Amino acid sequence: MPGEPLLVGDIGATNARFGLLSQEGELFLARVYLCEEYPGIEEALQSFLGEASRAPRPRLGALAVASPVTADRVEMTNHPWRFSIAALKARFAFERFEVINDFTAVALALPSLGAGDKRAIGGGAAVDGAPLAVLGPGSGLGVSGLIPWDRGWIPISGEGGHGTIAPQSERESALVDLLRRRFDHVSAERVLSGPGLVNLYEALAALEGMPERGYTAAEITDEGIGAKDPLCAEAVVLFCAMLGTVAGNLTLTLGARGGLYIAGGIVPRLKERFDNSLFRRRFEAKGRMSSYLAPIPSFVVTHPFPAFLGCAALLRYPWPKWDSTSQSS
Repeated sequence: MPGEPLLVGDIGATNARFGLLSQEGELFLARVYLCEEYPGIEEALQSFLGEASRAPRPRLGALAVASPVTADRVEMTNHPWRFSIAALKARFAFERFEVINDFTAVALALPSLGAGDKRAIGGGAAVDGAPLAVLGPGSGLGVSGLIPWDRGWIPISGEGGHGTIAPQSERESALVDLLRRRFDHVSAERVLSGPGLVNLYEALAALEGMPERGYTAAEITDEGIGAKDPLCAEAVVLFCAMLGTVAGNLTLTLGARGGLYIAGGIVPRLKERFDNSLFRRRFEAKGRMSSYLAPIPSFVVTHPFPAFLGCAALLRYPWPKWDSTSQSS
């Protein structure tokens, strides 16, 4: 590897992904570890650095984590891992070490995506210099965006996935009513995530008075299972439609005429089913604002490690950081 590498990582509730990138952003090494196989993030990172021992030891590192980052102590939202940023920096002797929310990192990656890293789903041409919006269902629902800045872009850090879901039909209202009996608050993440797909399926089964089959999210989205089980098929249809509603809300809120991007692990696997779904119709279904949304392009992010690109961008450029905790020396 020429030059000094950058250590980057994307830590979710299921997988911990680590990589070594060149200063120019070229990925030299990537590994994915199951979080459940390690007692903490320190042990997972140690395992990766052991595999990368033939490369120069990175002095600069950045991790994207699926949780708010507002202080030195980080507690994962959907996973029991917790850690101190300062302690992790000291343990691995980083000169500069950053930790940011995972979808803040995905937002920072958007300007670096090439034509082959995304797939267009409707709309027209992006407006240069306009805000960008991104959301992504996975173990949770990440939400972020980029706002134009005189030196590039400012990433938005927030927890928009925990905003209240807004049903748009009697069927959806009935399902949300059922979910409200289980949860004190039915957020978008309660239906637009891996666990959310299971919630949708179980609510449909309850609504129809049918027994649940104990499907996982991967099984619910399996095309073969969906062809045999109409509840699984309907759960996917509703998932895509409701994601369109939330995406349209986000795009209106940010004025994201530069485009709406969909990341996360679920949507790319749906492929043509998503492209042909109700997503785009519901994205634009905003009454008087439909004509505002219609020309705004939407994209599915197909790059395998977008958060890596965002972490590298954070290390290379002086982005304003509103919620990250810098441990630079």
